[in-house]
Amino acid sequence: MSFLFGSLKNMKTYIIKIFYIYGYVPISSMRLKTIILISLGILTFQDSYSQKPVQVIPLADSTGFTVESSTKDLGNGFYDHGVASPISNHRGVVTTVDGNGRNVVLVWLFDHRGGYALLMIDALSGKSEEFPIQFDPKQDTPYSSILSSDNKFYTLFRDHFTEFDPVKRAFTFTKGTMPQMAMAMTEDDKGKIWAVTYPNSGIVSFDPKSRELKDYGYVNKENWRQYQRALAADDSGWIYFGLGNASTQIFAFDPKTGVAKGILPSNERRLGQALVYRDLNGKVYGQTTGTVDDEWYELYKGQGKKIGLYKNRQLKPITTGSQNLFDTNFPDGKVLKTLDLVDRILITEDPKTKKSTKVNFNYTSDGAIVMGIGTAPDSTIVGGTAFPMRFFNYNLKQDKWVNRAALGQFNALVNQKNKVYFGVYNGGHLIEWNPAKRWVRTVQGNKDSNPIYYANAGHDIVRPFRIIAHPDGKTVIMGGTPEYGLTGGGLLFWDNNTQKSQLLSDSDVVKDQSSISLVPLPNGKLLGGTTTVPGTGGEKKANEALVYIMDMATKKIEWQKVLFHGAQEYSEMRVGPEGLIYGIVDKKTFFVFDAASKSIVHQQDIAAKFGLTTAEQSPRIFVEGPKGEFYLLFAKGGIVKITPQTYEMKLIATSPGPIKAGGDYLSGRIFFVSGSHLYSYKLTPGN
Repeated sequence: MSFLFGSLKNMKTYIIKIFYIYGYVPISSMRLKTIILISLGILTFQDSYSQKPVQVIPLADSTGFTVESSTKDLGNGFYDHGVASPISNHRGVVTTVDGNGRNVVLVWLFDHRGGYALLMIDALSGKSEEFPIQFDPKQDTPYSSILSSDNKFYTLFRDHFTEFDPVKRAFTFTKGTMPQMAMAMTEDDKGKIWAVTYPNSGIVSFDPKSRELKDYGYVNKENWRQYQRALAADDSGWIYFGLGNASTQIFAFDPKTGVAKGILPSNERRLGQALVYRDLNGKVYGQTTGTVDDEWYELYKGQGKKIGLYKNRQLKPITTGSQNLFDTNFPDGKVLKTLDLVDRILITEDPKTKKSTKVNFNYTSDGAIVMGIGTAPDSTIVGGTAFPMRFFNYNLKQDKWVNRAALGQFNALVNQKNKVYFGVYNGGHLIEWNPAKRWVRTVQGNKDSNPIYYANAGHDIVRPFRIIAHPDGKTVIMGGTPEYGLTGGGLLFWDNNTQKSQLLSDSDVVKDQSSISLVPLPNGKLLGGTTTVPGTGGEKKANEALVYIMDMATKKIEWQKVLFHGAQEYSEMRVGPEGLIYGIVDKKTFFVFDAASKSIVHQQDIAAKFGLTTAEQSPRIFVEGPKGEFYLLFAKGGIVKITPQTYEMKLIATSPGPIKAGGDYLSGRIFFVSGSHLYSYKLTPGN
């Protein structure tokens, strides 16, 4: 794999080492055969995972780009239409020098596979070099990193702490830790590197001199996933970190005993993120939530005391931060002005002469995370990607891609009256795209934008899970999970006639739960299915998910019930034949619900035979064909047709790659997402 061998050159060196270790002559025929098979396997594996740099082609209207594309026939009716968004996202950028004293930029690269490489770019020439991560990222990625005082670049993710040396142009240390990834990192006065990790507040230290990595394990227990966005060391050696999101806390950690203690009393803990920072006076200072009005705690030698407002702050310079770290100052005073991973452009400036230097660079990418796809009214396939946040559409007839910057992460989508509506993370934004009009970047308040901005759901919906168009032709409804740290999401109703929205909280719908499935019913009713998942970093409070029926006119819940005891989500529900509701519970159970009698008329375990259904933040598990027939998409690649009335599940095809996200029908094909690629399956008569 590329993350194991890094390059073809490295892989060949590895094979040579195998021969050296086993001995080349004399050698047994069995051993020779084994080594040859291993070597051929490595060559094949390397080739299957190797990527090539992509050349983006700007659109004529300068609103985005396209790429050269050529659909590949994968056999058995499957087609690969290419990567939806062939660009990566940075997860931390620092400016430093290499072994020759040249200015270089170090970039953690992230695509749908996770944090896959360290990109090193010469700031003057644009020459770039990639250094693959030395372990399988398994879709995890850096959330914090630090450039140390002795010019080493560190991060910790997917249970591995790693050190990159720009002078040696190599990873010089990698070792496993307790799960999972650093949310904050710092350097103490003796040069030790410290990290605090999600989701259970693990503490890790690394001594660059002795090369010792010490994993202290988890130091705090909560019933929610813990986020730590600030970490600092005082000059006596004590370590402090700020905790969030469900309930803030400041912890003081003693490296000698390995014990952490909370500083904030229970009545001061609140929703948000606690802040700590290291001051030049050797002490650490912290706030409950890091807001302007918060009074400060002075933290030293494991003790904390309130000092009111603290205005004489002098932060100790440490080059560290979250995944958004963007260090711009080179050691010689030059400044990094632009690092564009889309157009592959790097711009630096000399503040003394005001002279700018622009260079082009390149890198490999297997494409961004695809959140899901749907068929637009103009008969193109549309969707959005995450990190970076992009919009894309694919024209099957022309075999052409269009890719543009998006307002955010397009989680959910639906069509109504030749328009496409997107539910957007982060913020629960509702926007409308008209494919018949030219693209104009979305700006809130600009009525000429296309997509045009309509509404947002505030704290009640930050991560949209479902958006539907009501048959009345005017109403769009969106559900999802709430703000970070909160529990229970609401519903947003948008009226296209009045151009007004109405927002309900979870207390108005189902307390401490969020709506992941929505289905319009006759007579002005709405059927909803919930998930018990809280907002990111929030506390899970509900024990099992349920379904409900709401009156659209009054927005009141008329009925609710737990249909499946122990269920955590109603992954998707759709109106099937004869007005019955098809549904999926926990991605493993298919059921048919009669809304009139409020009863289940059929249920069956589908996971035992086909595995779990596909998923994403807005699962599009069901695909409806041109004649009202329904198909199910499974994560392992199965495409299953549902037989009406008997509900027999017929496997009609198995994708050559896993189905990451669904799913829609267009021109005789079922389209879905595999990895970062758009795939389709061409239906045949009888299927």
